[in-house]
Amino acid sequence: MGVLGDPAAAEDCAQDTFVAAFRAWARWRPDAPADAWLHRIAINVAVSYRRKARLRSIGQLLLRVGRPGPGADPGDVVADRELVSALRRLPTRLSAALVLRHYHGYNNREIAAALGVSERTVGTRLDQAAKRLKAKLEPDFQLGRSPAFPSDSRE
Repeated sequence: MGVLGDPAAAEDCAQDTFVAAFRAWARWRPDAPADAWLHRIAINVAVSYRRKARLRSIGQLLLRVGRPGPGADPGDVVADRELVSALRRLPTRLSAALVLRHYHGYNNREIAAALGVSERTVGTRLDQAAKRLKAKLEPDFQLGRSPAFPSDSRE
């Protein structure tokens, strides 16, 4: 209670402490008293609880992630039949990475963990998927030559 300041949180942490101690009982060595060992576990659980609570707070979340910008609703983008058809024509490994990134909002590390590949592989797959989708969805798109200097009117 002294670490957390919240009776309900302290009760939860006390219960988690006893569960953790029960699971780790085989590792306890009698060189220190059991109650000191239990207090150490309780303090570690309370500190972890506070850290997780701080991360869960909306203010901390906005500081870490930033304010969401206006954009297209992912539901509307996924409902596009042409896009869904193009995604189906992609190899599964490429479409999975693309959907996890742009529909679910995962970063490369999270995608790598979900797919069981390296972060570098995720980046490669996202790049390949984007190039293939662009070719399928916008085959006539060409980048016009832009002048080296904006004031240059020559072709």
